[in-house]
Amino acid sequence: MIGIEEVVPHEKFEGVYWISFEDGSKRLATINMVRGIRVYGEQLIEYEGTEYRVWNPYRSKLAAAILKGIERLPIKRGTKVLYLGSASGTTVSHVSDIVGNEGIVYCVEFAPRVMREFLERVAKYRRNVVPILTDARFPSKYRSIVDMVEVVYADIAQPFQSKIVADNADLYLPSGGWILQAIKAMSIDVTREPSETYAREIDHLKSRGFDIVEVVHLEPYDIAHAFVEAQKK
Repeated sequence: MIGIEEVVPHEKFEGVYWISFEDGSKRLATINMVRGIRVYGEQLIEYEGTEYRVWNPYRSKLAAAILKGIERLPIKRGTKVLYLGSASGTTVSHVSDIVGNEGIVYCVEFAPRVMREFLERVAKYRRNVVPILTDARFPSKYRSIVDMVEVVYADIAQPFQSKIVADNADLYLPSGGWILQAIKAMSIDVTREPSETYAREIDHLKSRGFDIVEVVHLEPYDIAHAFVEAQKK
């Protein structure tokens, strides 16, 4: 096994770390909120009394976006996040690590089978995660569960992604709040070039009252994916 040289905080983002290995490689990581528990087979690293979880950019679009150079990460300790499309919880678990016990991650997922896996892998161990089995296209359905949040994070494989995100933001995101959205071009329209799809989805966010702060493309970690950061006016 390759030894650990050091672990240092990320130069920009609270709650994110760099692990440097003795072979010269570096990996992103978060501090494991639940010591000894893996979510997706990730490597656990013990360093100076703290356990870190290596954050795989090929499994998490947020990690990919960080490695592709996003300038801002509005998720930090204490942040409330509405996460649309939680799937089996890979990225959710790292967001949970970052926001800590002072924060909360409301997790919306439509597929019962996937939600069962999410409950077993993630929600079972993490008190700051709230699983919600429902369709993100109808955000009023979880009005009794979800409070106002600082961030709406979306990773949903459906057409009209930006409409779904904006509809949720209308209910749960105040002025000045943030959207982090992974746009999956092939899930929206396989007949269009990805660049056309990105432009259409971004234009919809603009029309709904969002300032587009930055856009990064996620290749080589995810093909035909863009990651959009936008702020509500």
